Amino acid sequence: MDIVGSRTLRDLWRDLGEQHGGRTFLVFEDSAGDVAGFTYAQFRTLVTRTANLFLGLGVGKGDAVAVHLRNCPELLMCMFGLTEIGAVMVPLHPRSTREECADIVARVHAQVVVCEPDGLGSYAVETGGEALPGDATPRVVLARSEELVPGTLAFETARDAQPAYLRDVVPLTSDDVAGIVFTSGTTARPKGVVLTHANLLFSGVFVDWQASLTEKDRLLTTMPACHVNFQLNALMPVLTAAATLVMIERYSASTFWKQVCQYEATVVQSIAMMVRTQLLQPEADWERENSVREVLYYLPITDEEKARFEQRFGARILNSYGTSETLVGVLTDPPRGERRWPSVGRVGLGYEARVVDDDGREVPSGTVGEIQVRGVPGRTLMKEYFQDPAATAAAIDADGWLHTGDLGYVDAEGWFFFVERRTHLIKRAGESVSPAEVEAVLVRHPGVGEAAVIGVPDPIHDEAVKAFVVPAPGVTLTEQDVQDHCRARLMPFKVPTVVELVTSLPHTRSFKVEKSRLA
Repeated sequence: MDIVGSRTLRDLWRDLGEQHGGRTFLVFEDSAGDVAGFTYAQFRTLVTRTANLFLGLGVGKGDAVAVHLRNCPELLMCMFGLTEIGAVMVPLHPRSTREECADIVARVHAQVVVCEPDGLGSYAVETGGEALPGDATPRVVLARSEELVPGTLAFETARDAQPAYLRDVVPLTSDDVAGIVFTSGTTARPKGVVLTHANLLFSGVFVDWQASLTEKDRLLTTMPACHVNFQLNALMPVLTAAATLVMIERYSASTFWKQVCQYEATVVQSIAMMVRTQLLQPEADWERENSVREVLYYLPITDEEKARFEQRFGARILNSYGTSETLVGVLTDPPRGERRWPSVGRVGLGYEARVVDDDGREVPSGTVGEIQVRGVPGRTLMKEYFQDPAATAAAIDADGWLHTGDLGYVDAEGWFFFVERRTHLIKRAGESVSPAEVEAVLVRHPGVGEAAVIGVPDPIHDEAVKAFVVPAPGVTLTEQDVQDHCRARLMPFKVPTVVELVTSLPHTRSFKVEKSRLA
């Protein structure tokens, strides 16, 4: 038995509604600047009505529902409404292409999808588009729309018509699956990280410890709600502490710190791109008049950038390291006491960590090797990769060690230092881009003979996506041709920002592209 025990998300919302009903749970600001607020009691009722809506659509325990929304309260209603009935939310990135949506919807056999008006083109409704193949065409529930679109069900109207009590209380355990988050990996096809009720609840408790979060805190985030960075490191800690979440629909460099001050945020989430773009804004006298106690941060900025940010805004950065598979920043600055920037911290509560060589042997302190983390699958680590036992076994070995593929070292006193990613993931403005995924799209262009993708330095966004393209014999290609092809099939942040047309690519003796020479 662990700290979560047998509790589920349904239990959590019951307790929050009864014990903290009058407290403010959520403050939401949309892209137009309009603000909405909800108490815990109000939101619990909306969660229950949403659960009944899905029951009425035939969604049952274990069924997956695709949720294709931007940051908004409706996404959270769907997330917890589904977990009330034992169903599974599969969030789709709001900028997913039709092709990406079709792939994930088909893989999880989603019969229902919730989307916004501008997402309708990805599904077979009154949009003039072709139906998705086979059984991948779902029932579409349309949220955040002022107009009723034929072929869809209006989310808000259908939700509000439901009773405020749960019509069917199915048995749940903390080991039941709550969500599947598809994340870029080293392969061409994104892998689905399977998360349980226990995963979400543990994440909340962990970050409450990590950030010393209490019910008096106001955590502000602009992170995409489809990511674990939002769900596990912002939303869940707020809920388990009965704190207040300030959810911003979209990050804007010119308004972000004003929002931090306006909403009296005590904890905020940030990434390197945000630090850099904040430092580019004109300075103002009011910037240090904020309530921020911690800036939860995840790799990497320079010593100079960190010093400038903390001095200018009077806010302390809490550094950490984690992956979608580890749920949270398992290596973390402690909430109190010494911090050793640029160290990513020490091992957090509930985990073990080590650094090993290529043969899996632990290396001496100060020696660079692979960072590995040990926890409990389905509790402190992801349960598995969705329908991919081979990838799961490769990620979590027989001794329970998660192979992160990232390189680092640990000093003699247990402080870990991140060096680089062994995998070739490109980090662009907080998003992970799989070169293999982009390459798979590039070579589908009839005019492309061969292609290779790498990350190159970008002064604002960490890395830019660069494609080296060899045209097929007799074909004339332009950079625009290549980018237009990718835009139709990839999310915008995955589209190569730099395309170099070359006559050939360097190869190793095993005929693999020698990307070190491209870099």
